Amino acid sequence: MDRKIMRALISVTDKGGVVDFARALSDMGVTIISTGGTAKAIADGGVKVSGISEITGFPEMLDGRVKTLHPRVHGGILARRDDPNHRAQLAEQHIATIDLVCVNLYAFEATVAKEGCTFEDAIENIDIGGPCLIRASAKNCADVTVVTSPTDYSLILEEMQANEGCTTLATRKKLAAKAFRLTNQYDGAIADYLEKQV
Repeated sequence: MDRKIMRALISVTDKGGVVDFARALSDMGVTIISTGGTAKAIADGGVKVSGISEITGFPEMLDGRVKTLHPRVHGGILARRDDPNHRAQLAEQHIATIDLVCVNLYAFEATVAKEGCTFEDAIENIDIGGPCLIRASAKNCADVTVVTSPTDYSLILEEMQANEGCTTLATRKKLAAKAFRLTNQYDGAIADYLEKQV
């Protein structure tokens, strides 16, 4: 089933192409939500964006360790659109759905490959919120489009432009598989690193 993209959450480490992607989404009427440096880059690019704190009601905290880990975010991603009970709970808690999640992860492998990388450096480059967002979006691929690579921006935009702002279930499933493959590899790299420290 096709799903119209009305609201997108964008939070990326690799900011290549993200401003143009956000602008194209915004031009199609999509509301953009973002975090930290990504929100600044999008705003500096002249695209209207809401900071994540406007959604959660909490500041980004603990040096950025906690930004998106909140029911107003994950409820909006994980709610089944075809379930009246889910829709009622969202309405009761004043949570709006999030239809597209664009996230890529802290560059853990590149960080630990650098000469002189300390254990503390490595730990601070373990992404927590990103994998949670990716997994939640991929789990709910029946309703949510997950984008984990700038190489997929044009695919999404072309499909939306050809399909009245919607993505197809086939595309969402393909992107969900790619997303779970990414989180699997990411966690594997972290596990490999930690095992070498023992």
